[in-house]
Amino acid sequence: MDKWYETVQSFTERYLTRRKRKKAYIKAKQKAKNPIIDWIEAFLWAAIVVLLINQYVAQAYQIPSGSMKNTLKIQDRIFVNKMIYGPELIPGALKLPGFVTPSRDEVIIFESPTYISKGPLFDTLQRLIYMLTFSMVDIDRDAEGNPKPHFLIKRGVGVAGDRLRFEQGNLEIRPPGFEKWLSEDSFRELAGLQDRTRRLIESSTYEYIKASAFHDAFQSAGLQPSAELSRQAEQMPQVTDMFAWMKYRNEMLYRIYPHERRAGALWRKFDTGWYIADGYIFPLGDNRDNSKDARYFGPVSLDNVLGRAMFIYWPLDRFGTIH
Repeated sequence: MDKWYETVQSFTERYLTRRKRKKAYIKAKQKAKNPIIDWIEAFLWAAIVVLLINQYVAQAYQIPSGSMKNTLKIQDRIFVNKMIYGPELIPGALKLPGFVTPSRDEVIIFESPTYISKGPLFDTLQRLIYMLTFSMVDIDRDAEGNPKPHFLIKRGVGVAGDRLRFEQGNLEIRPPGFEKWLSEDSFRELAGLQDRTRRLIESSTYEYIKASAFHDAFQSAGLQPSAELSRQAEQMPQVTDMFAWMKYRNEMLYRIYPHERRAGALWRKFDTGWYIADGYIFPLGDNRDNSKDARYFGPVSLDNVLGRAMFIYWPLDRFGTIH
């Protein structure tokens, strides 16, 4: 019995002595460490945690334009849920599977199809700095110093199986199983969705938008527009519907040159609209007359959708969830 007791006592003493020495060594090492190195290590660990959270869980973004007004305003700072649709394993590549797929009426963030990359190294550096500074610093800017639209935030309006078209800036939709086109207002009412669309252009101004487009088509073809057409063209509003303008222009070019296939194809594309295939979504800005969205670059692949907008965290007087 005494021998067993002595063995336990000896083991306990050795263990406690070893632990005390280890603690003393760690404490002495910390005292000897340069405070600057200690600060750098703490910063690096914090940066790694921020990057992991931003890349895989939630990321901060700043709203650069008024395309989603009044849902989101310029310089609103928001958090986006990166986990729900599946985060990218590394910035810009290897997207992981998510819990759900983007659906109708959700405010989503996605890679801009019109963005011209400066290369994978720059893109990765830009994203790292953007995430580390919680969207405060964006090194990817144009010649005028404005942030380039690498990512866009819009509302998912059209989903797989939908047919969409525009008439005088107003969306018409034909969901799967419907034989007739519905106005967006009618469809949203049937679907129980709140109408958040904002228009800046009155329907009465479309005659001037069409006149301006026809006027430009005549001049491009080397023809002299009539005085009346020129007078109407001058009345086109400063804030205009460029999508409708391009549609009217290509319509007139096709009339002038019926053998010109390109003008005819573009006009038919504007006139007939889009069919949304599986694996795609059609995002539009709530502020329809001030938004470069899927009307200009087409449906977006679900693989390029990075997250769902969650809530505004700055400014504080706009703090709240995003619907």
